[in-house]
Amino acid sequence: MSAVYESPFSARYASKEMLYVFSPDMKFSTWRRLWISLAKAEKALGLNITQEQIDEMEANKDNIDYEVARAREKEVRHDVMSHVYAFGKVAPKAAGIIHLGATSAYVGDNTDIIQLREGLLLVRKKLVAVLEKLSEFADTHKAQPTLGFTHFQPAQLTTVGKRATLWMNELLMDLDEVNYRIENLRMLGSKGTTGTQASFMELFDGDDDKIKRMEQMIADDFGFSGVVPVSGQTYSRKIDAQVLATLSGIAQSAGKFATDLRLLQHLKEIEEPFEAHQIGSSAMPYKRNPMRSERICALARYVICDSLNPAFTSYNQWFERTLDDSANKRISIPEGFLAVDAILNIMINVVSGLVVYPKVIHQHVMNELPFMATENIMMSAVKRGGNRQELHEQIRTHSMAAGKRIKEEGLENDLIDRIAADPMFGLTREEIMAELDPARYIGRCPAQVDDFLKNEVQPRIQPYLADADITVEINL
Repeated sequence: MSAVYESPFSARYASKEMLYVFSPDMKFSTWRRLWISLAKAEKALGLNITQEQIDEMEANKDNIDYEVARAREKEVRHDVMSHVYAFGKVAPKAAGIIHLGATSAYVGDNTDIIQLREGLLLVRKKLVAVLEKLSEFADTHKAQPTLGFTHFQPAQLTTVGKRATLWMNELLMDLDEVNYRIENLRMLGSKGTTGTQASFMELFDGDDDKIKRMEQMIADDFGFSGVVPVSGQTYSRKIDAQVLATLSGIAQSAGKFATDLRLLQHLKEIEEPFEAHQIGSSAMPYKRNPMRSERICALARYVICDSLNPAFTSYNQWFERTLDDSANKRISIPEGFLAVDAILNIMINVVSGLVVYPKVIHQHVMNELPFMATENIMMSAVKRGGNRQELHEQIRTHSMAAGKRIKEEGLENDLIDRIAADPMFGLTREEIMAELDPARYIGRCPAQVDDFLKNEVQPRIQPYLADADITVEINL
């Protein structure tokens, strides 16, 4: 075991794919690709840069000597210049033109934007996988009556599948947000120390058009539609706040799902997967704790709180640039993504193996349905010639007595027997039981599920389904 702290995101929670997005190798190899892109654009627009220099940079873009960079940074206390130095050591012919005209934010901020995009793309992939699995679940159980709850008190019936669409609806809202963020991300470009591009005005002899073309060429290299129109030294930190707010939204939706599932598991109606050798409790061998759902809730709480970090950073940026964003940003942005990645990994695992207990669900329905069916029973008695007001009072009296029997004596609901024995209603027990078909009390649930899956879910996840067939592993 290691003698130093190790982040649980690395050891327990996040996937290798998301860990790579925010890894040093991703960061510093992207810096080199950005320097190559800048040099290619500058050469194409007439600066004194040779193809030989660019070829040398290309040949060594992955040849990163981290020890050289680390030693240099200890000496100069500047991470970007230490990597400019390390790149120049393996590409000596190009050493003089690496980072030409740029400031540190050119590589730092453009890499951040690229990482945001890559992180969001992976989040989208997993979000779609969750929605696809929940779609199957909702369709399978769209007509299965279950108790609806308001205030966690029994209310009118819904269906197991209809309830799943409530979870999905919020996740669809999150998918829309993720798509919006991906589609609207812009690179910083190369704006200079205060965003004025003064150094490039010198390099290109005041040619505005060449500077704008240079930025677009860099954006094209990395698959972005363009760069931000104006900036200080950095892109607006509001972008980080917006992206983390999107991640917070996913955490909120996931936490709601996991909380509902924890309550359902308590009711013994639906459970998360439980492996053959899984131990629920060290002291109580019979227990099947909803540990995956609890972990989703725990991580969701972390993400929601973490999303405040870039919000505070955004408002506290002074004029064209301060550096109090850097240390916070290095932690809050990656960990927000790593936590949401872990949440979605667990959700994929859970929704792929939900265990439903129809007989328990039916039993709970039938325990409460006599109360819910009283309106229909009363109307049947009125059709037989009964007085509605008198029947209403009588059924209220029977309901109160049956409720007392359940709550105070711990006995079964005998409301149906009470009504059947009351000559005022003139109904047999069989006639009353005919009113207790749960399917009569679920409204449009099956049709609502069908409409929702067809008109809302499928059109929005279809473009990404090819990437959504993924297998996740819950490490610990």
